[in-house]
Amino acid sequence: MAWRSCAVLLARSGHDALRSSARGDRCPHSLQQRCGFKKAVKKPEPKKVEQLVPPQAEASEALAQRRAPAPHAKHRAPPTSPRAFGRLFRPLVFTVGFTGCSFGSAAIWQYESLKSRVDSYFHEVRADWLEKLRPQKRGDVRKEINQWWNSLSEGQKTVTGIIAANAIVFCCWRVPALQRSMMKYFTSNPASKTLCSPMLLSTFSHFSFFHMAANMYVLWSFSSSAVSMLGREQFLAVYLSAGVVSTFFSYVCKTATGRFGPSLGASGAIMAVLAAVCTKMPEAKLAVIFLPMFTFSAANALKAIVAMDTAGVIMGWKFFDHAAHLGGALFGIWYILFGHEQIWKNREPFVKRWHDLRSGGGGANGGGGAV
Repeated sequence: MAWRSCAVLLARSGHDALRSSARGDRCPHSLQQRCGFKKAVKKPEPKKVEQLVPPQAEASEALAQRRAPAPHAKHRAPPTSPRAFGRLFRPLVFTVGFTGCSFGSAAIWQYESLKSRVDSYFHEVRADWLEKLRPQKRGDVRKEINQWWNSLSEGQKTVTGIIAANAIVFCCWRVPALQRSMMKYFTSNPASKTLCSPMLLSTFSHFSFFHMAANMYVLWSFSSSAVSMLGREQFLAVYLSAGVVSTFFSYVCKTATGRFGPSLGASGAIMAVLAAVCTKMPEAKLAVIFLPMFTFSAANALKAIVAMDTAGVIMGWKFFDHAAHLGGALFGIWYILFGHEQIWKNREPFVKRWHDLRSGGGGANGGGGAV
């Protein structure tokens, strides 16, 4: 509509030019300013000349100016600004704190588990003796479940709880009333207001059944080797810590590239377990479930996975959260090469302090009773 106002202005200026040419003058300076869309100098004009500009044209020109985009909308601050990276300070503190608490809790759990086994040794012998005296029941569902449970390896027993937790969260996704809460707490996104708790909860969250089934199958397959290599307590500490570390790595990559979006799944933690096993046993033979006839070494499989996820991060592939996969794999490799020596083997002072705290309280009570 602005072109219509310009035509009116040209018609108006042409009328003035005709009047001035009759007097022998050149084109006035005000006409040059109006044709160049510059602000004209205010001059006293007769009222008859002002009526030549229709009020509809002025309203149309003002409306066109209001619909034009604001200049600052085209120059938004990039996502890699210092303020955007500043939002990652709390997730960094949460990652370090949660990792430390995970390994500290695992060390205390291992201590209490060993102490409980020693204390309950004779009770277990008595329970086995009484079990033999009881008549055996046939077709008992509980007995069948116990036999199935006892047939599992230590690693399979350990990951059964993880699989059950993932199944429960998967069912919660199917409840419409929980959709808002699930999106807030069970998906990780650096652009979200809630940053810390989804770093852990999203590792137990799957929206697709195929996604959950594939992840749980890989976890079940590598559980026996991982738990026999690390132990139950250390394995859970590595798994939970890897889930948080992989999510933080995803936060950093999304903030640096500006490709924000929600992520969920246990792939980052499972990649850490897979990388740890492949690093510890590089000559082990692996195969794809759909192609069991093709086998390859664990070292070559790990190299291919790391290369694919690195390419996904660089190329910006969006089918998987390749940054979380890469972060989990790097954490698993680092833990086997360096972290086990630096963290788990240096837990003795912490466990000794916990032992002194427990025995000190018990010794004081026992001494008072003896006296």
